[in-house]
Amino acid sequence: MRVFVTGATGFVGSAVVKELINNGHQVLGLARSDASANALITAGAGVHRGDLTDLNSLRSGASATDGVIHTGFIHDFTRYKEMCEVDKIAIEAIGAELTGSNRPFIVTSGTALVSPGTLATENIIPAPGASVHPRVSEQTADALAELGVNTAVVRLSPSVHGAGDYGFVPMLIKLAREKGVSAYIGEGLNRWSAVHRLDTAVLYRLALENATPHARFHGVAEEGITVKAIAEIIGKQLNIPVVSVSNEEAAAHFGWLAGFAGLDCPASSKITQESLSWKPTRIELLADMEQGDYFG
Repeated sequence: MRVFVTGATGFVGSAVVKELINNGHQVLGLARSDASANALITAGAGVHRGDLTDLNSLRSGASATDGVIHTGFIHDFTRYKEMCEVDKIAIEAIGAELTGSNRPFIVTSGTALVSPGTLATENIIPAPGASVHPRVSEQTADALAELGVNTAVVRLSPSVHGAGDYGFVPMLIKLAREKGVSAYIGEGLNRWSAVHRLDTAVLYRLALENATPHARFHGVAEEGITVKAIAEIIGKQLNIPVVSVSNEEAAAHFGWLAGFAGLDCPASSKITQESLSWKPTRIELLADMEQGDYFG
């Protein structure tokens, strides 16, 4: 299969590209810079110049391939709502090109807000308007499925970890360095699920090869790691105190990260593992934090 991949040189997308190529697929990767283009060529992929705001490039990339994996997202959290709208429009543009063709289209979402406080499973579909979160990739994928697009969703854990991680765990580490303490909120027993980036790459490939409209697949290797446990590893590695902050103090300490630091969002991948024969095998998050390059 010839596959168009957005975010093809990103943290997750670059692993997806290698996984696809290593399993006999051809890849056409979206590249907005010469550096990205060179990285794709080195990986053995084709180059398609453009970006997530260039709708013509997205349409032509989708048109030239047998399926699409959309891992791209502009991680500008100072303009997060705007970036979520860019994501929505990009998904719609790609989907319009695939309508009626049965070519698979894998869209990225997350497990964190599926059912906060309880174990999120693949068969839980939040009611429309149930969340005020501005990222609506999953809802957009569902709307396309209703129009005849073979669109499935990969929901990623709050922590997708491994070498090159720039997500929430590195953000917490950076904040701890700046503040001189590693903090959690209240008792710190709220949980995040986690998965290694290389396990997610396998998941995306299997999702592509087995896509059906409205399907949900969970990128989850560990159902729930307490934020306190993450904070304790950070404190140990940086040799700084580990402290609890109250809900009232959280905003001042964490800033915009407070909402995520306090989120309780365990998730399961039991259905995904059974339906796709996907089995996460890589190092777990806390061990990766201790043995990897998080504190280099």
